[in-house]
Amino acid sequence: MRFLSLIIFSFLLPQGYVSADRIKDLTDVAGVRPNQLLGFGLVAGLSGTGDGKDLLITAQQLRTTLSGLGVSVDGPISDFDLGEQLQTLAAANANKELKVENVAAVMVTSELPPFAKPGQRVDVNVSAIGVAASLRGGTLILTELRGVDGETYALAQGPLTVTGLTADAAGASVQIGVPTSARIPNGALVERMVPNPFEDSDHIVLNIRESDFSTSNAISAAINENFGSGVASPIDGVSIAILAPRDRGQRVGFMSMIENLEVTPGEPPARVVINSRTGTAVINRSVRVTAAAVTHGTISVSISATNEVSQPGALAGGNTALNQNAEIRFEEGTNKMVVFQPGVDLREIVDAINQTGASPSSIIAILEALKTSGSLRAELVII
Repeated sequence: MRFLSLIIFSFLLPQGYVSADRIKDLTDVAGVRPNQLLGFGLVAGLSGTGDGKDLLITAQQLRTTLSGLGVSVDGPISDFDLGEQLQTLAAANANKELKVENVAAVMVTSELPPFAKPGQRVDVNVSAIGVAASLRGGTLILTELRGVDGETYALAQGPLTVTGLTADAAGASVQIGVPTSARIPNGALVERMVPNPFEDSDHIVLNIRESDFSTSNAISAAINENFGSGVASPIDGVSIAILAPRDRGQRVGFMSMIENLEVTPGEPPARVVINSRTGTAVINRSVRVTAAAVTHGTISVSISATNEVSQPGALAGGNTALNQNAEIRFEEGTNKMVVFQPGVDLREIVDAINQTGASPSSIIAILEALKTSGSLRAELVII
């Protein structure tokens, strides 16, 4: 049974073994987080793979952009010195639609890291929102990237890096990757800082990534042991408040020492995670099972059919007939019942289920049945 062997491999450590982790690997500093930025822009320079006239907002945005540069795209030309033919030509051009086969409307997204300063650069993701077939070879026109507060925090512009491509020939087409999605490494320039409470707050709050009262208490105890009693105090199962120096330079050095302290986190709650789509079941080492008996048996039904032709003799008369004979067989598994003693651990659970010869889908069914019967002392999570 390769399936369960792979699962148990991670649990071959001694039962009482515990490992220490750095505080920086267990927590995040409250308020020190990235911010999402979003913008709407245009990609120009495409080789006929843009939106064309099928997306009106592309032409509208192009007109707005050109108008901001002082370029008149439409509207009648009133110049009394022009000849009659030139006046007619200008009026006809004013009524024509703006062709945008080489332009595509795109959404531009980026993530502004914490403490980003004006002048720094961040990566940009560009995705077509219209009918553009490909963004390959295009250049993003200057685009404002805004936060949820509506303020502009970065400006993006530059040539796109597209990994996908598409090719059409003789009625056949081949596509590799996604040609309508692209990136611009270091394509946005930060224009505004995001206010951060780290520099001015009286306390620095650490938030544990996985809520656990034992871990919160262990982190607080480790900080107080190294820096003095009362420096850190746990707020709840997620947050720990830390008294921080007023001086900014000392505050940074202080946090550097704290995040490298090693603590022993609390044991995670007993949990069994099942992915029924892929047939994956993961059991952590805290799982226990009360007294239970498990049997796994399958019934297989096989049906075989043979076709025969009945041909009457030459003088007997009658018609040729097709006869179908079917044979049905039932087979039932002879797997033995496995008995779990109270308080068995992960290794015994895996070994016992392996003895039943269960397939991945049957393992999931056994675990669900144990949970329903009340014998599985763990949270069952189905994803």
